Amino acid sequence: MKMNNLILKWPLLLALGAVSVFTSCEDDDDPGVPPNPTVVGIAQSDTSFSILVAALQKANLVGTLSASTGNFTVFAPTNNAFRAAGITTSVIAAYTPTEVTNVLTPILTYHVLGSKVNASGVPVSDTVKTVNGKNLFASKNANGVFVNGVRVVTADLNASNGVVHVIGSVLIPPTKTIAQIVIDDPANFSLLLSAVSRADLAATLSGPGKFTVFAPVNSGFPASLDTDAEIIAAPVATVAGIVGSHAFATNIFAGDLVAGNTGATVNPATTLTIALSPASVKITGSANPASVVTATNIVATNGVVHVIDKVLQ
Repeated sequence: MKMNNLILKWPLLLALGAVSVFTSCEDDDDPGVPPNPTVVGIAQSDTSFSILVAALQKANLVGTLSASTGNFTVFAPTNNAFRAAGITTSVIAAYTPTEVTNVLTPILTYHVLGSKVNASGVPVSDTVKTVNGKNLFASKNANGVFVNGVRVVTADLNASNGVVHVIGSVLIPPTKTIAQIVIDDPANFSLLLSAVSRADLAATLSGPGKFTVFAPVNSGFPASLDTDAEIIAAPVATVAGIVGSHAFATNIFAGDLVAGNTGATVNPATTLTIALSPASVKITGSANPASVVTATNIVATNGVVHVIDKVLQ
């Protein structure tokens, strides 16, 4: 079984012309209403965004994001969000030109879309390319609107050149595919890597997509498959079925998990049922215990990884 086949130096001005996969929502101009401030003006008018403003100034992005011809969506982290990420005004002031280019600008442009997207235009689950050039994973459900699993706390602050959505965490551009995340953590995932390789799915999980993988740690593999040799000796179809039962062909972050919900995995024979408090997943109808989710929202360039304590059976 196979799924469908599916640095940070992206030129800002070229990327701003990219077409969003979201449906843009425009407000009709009303000559009788004073114009809204720009997306930068909204940030400048609220002291809770002073670190964001300082960052935009340092990266020389104020002029770009103030352009009257622009049409942007900005996911704006608050000061508390920046501080939690270790980014303060003093840290920003100390950035060298190289650090601005390689660190600060990629982070800031990862929070910006090249078209206006109101909350009503956010899909249930999809990707959207930022002006950074990398994808954000967006979703909307009964819990709210999310980007990379981070909830939008205030939506639809309409600007004259776009819209601002307030978020409580800084979004860090991912640098690794799901496959690379697994490869780079052999202490936890060496057996999963062997299973992915045996199932001939390594290339798929390295390619473009919006996958979700519930990744079992080494200690959670059953006795019949708890060595590389046993995995390699197992039938390919068996291993592929196991791996496929841990993967979804769409982005599902922790905020999208709803107790009792079921979802179809890439294994056509398997759906998973979600439980919360604690978060866990199990194969629907299985008599085996659920697998507990021990870590969530590890963002990859092509999806998200959640760590579970044992293989789903």
